Amino acid sequence: MAEEAYKERNLIDRAARLRGKNRTDFILDAVRTVAEEALYDQAIIKADPEAYAKFLARLDMQPNPGEGLRKTMQISAPWEKAKFGSMVKTGK
Repeated sequence: MAEEAYKERNLIDRAARLRGKNRTDFILDAVRTVAEEALYDQAIIKADPEAYAKFLARLDMQPNPGEGLRKTMQISAPWEKAKFGSMVKTGK
């Protein structure tokens, strides 16, 4: 256990030095970043019951792709053309 703790502390100290920080400041910055990410992941959107019901209804609706999307979906992606285009034999 002590060996593992030493390796972890050494890793943290090396990373802190690369950032020009001491161990405490490095750890505090890392913890603050993780805390902010956790809070951002829990964003709350408040809506009255009517607006929420409309929102849920829209989520349940079938998608209605427009003509532009239909055309786009018929075109091969450039990387697909490059990947498969060189494999096609022309019979010549």
